[in-house]
Parts: sequence; structure tokens; C-alpha cells
Amino acid sequence: MKILVCVCQTPDTAAKIDFVDNNTQFNANGVTFIMNPTDEWYALVRAIELKKQHGGTVTTITVGGAENEQTIRKGLAIGADDAVRIDTNAADSYGVAAQIAEYARSQNYDLILTGKETIDYNGSSVGGMIAELLDLPYLSGASHLDMPDANTAIAKCEIEGGIETLSAATPLVISSQKGMAEQVIPNMQGIMLSRRKPLTVVAPAAINDLASVKVFEKPAPRSSVKLIDPDNAADLIRLLHEEAKVI
Repeated sequence: MKILVCVCQTPDTAAKIDFVDNNTQFNANGVTFIMNPTDEWYALVRAIELKKQHGGTVTTITVGGAENEQTIRKGLAIGADDAVRIDTNAADSYGVAAQIAEYARSQNYDLILTGKETIDYNGSSVGGMIAELLDLPYLSGASHLDMPDANTAIAKCEIEGGIETLSAATPLVISSQKGMAEQVIPNMQGIMLSRRKPLTVVAPAAINDLASVKVFEKPAPRSSVKLIDPDNAADLIRLLHEEAKVI
């Protein structure tokens, strides 16, 4: 079984966010970067579990520059067999998906897994775009994945008011969310072995960007908190009506 897992690097959730160049570029100075959690905890870990069950290989793929390689090595330490880095910084989700699809097109992967979304842009769109570009079935936001054999995937996806169980033949693309697997911490043996596992850098395909960043804006600062005496219900009701305008 041949599995491709899409992983990317994101700022740590505790990072201080700032922008430069007239608010058109993210300021990476002093920022700690991590592997996107839904890619790592759910997609990658479940892929490794499936490899243990059915045999085969797990490859990670990342679109980005050399600054991503420490994060990529973490994926190898967790248990991926090898990694691919497409050496370009795509402008948008389509650029990322198109680069991955162009690489995967001739590789005959049985399963392509992504995280549900990245924690920086929250677009939740790359998986669906990859599936469309490769003309493959797509299961979105799966919280559970079983494969009774290498040719059949049975996934559970959360929908409004319930759980939907879907079955599809491989090859296909699945985006993963909480419930798919549990986080794995690389052990020392995995870290040592990761240094000897292959990381292949490939040139990007000739893909035209469809979008560009015009400007980044931070949310407006939160207003100060007003404390109301619990015995003064009338004042609370007035503020909710006149200032908060929620009643």
C-alpha cells in the first residue's frame, strides 16, 4: 500500500503574529514553527498505522523552501519512510494543491491524506483541490478511517446532527480531523533513523498563481471589560440593549 501524506509548517499557536512590508508579508522573525497539528496528529499517524496493518510505504510531501526541512524530518522521525519537498512557496491553497497533484499524478498512490485544515489559514481546501485535479474521490473531514483491505476505505465523517459512514475504493483523497488517530511523540530511535531517511527535493511545476496577498489585517483590539454589580440587573439589561445590542 502506497500512502502520501501532505504536511506543512505553521507558526506555533503561541506565536506573536506581526506583518512587514506594508502588511503584505508575515514576519517570521522570532517565530517558532511546528508541523501543522491536523497533518501530524491525524493524517500522518493514521497513515503509519495503516502501513503497519497492510504493509507498504508512507511518504510525506511539503510545498515550501528549505526552512521546512526540520519539520519534515520530524515526520520521518514519527515513522514516515521518506519525504518529498517541492521547492517553491505557493501563493495560495490552489498553488499548494496543484504542485502536490502534479507530483502525485505519476506516482500511483493508493491513498492521499491531508489534515482537515492548517491552523494559520484555516482554509480546509487543499484536500478537495488535490482530489479534483487528480479526478479522485474525496472524503472530507474524516474522524475515523478503517481499511479492511488495501483497496477499500471506510470513513466516518461528522455532519450536522450525526455521523456519516462512507465507503470508497482506492485510490482516493481523505482529509483528517480529530478522532482519526492519537498524537505520537518521536522517540530517540526514530529521531536518529530520520537523519538517514531520504528527503527528495524536486523542482516545482509551472503553475500560474491564481491569487496574491493584497494586505493582512489584525482583528480590532478587544474593548475593556465592564463589571456590573450582580444586584444591578437593570444596568446590565441596559448595557446589553444599548451598547452590546444583543437584546
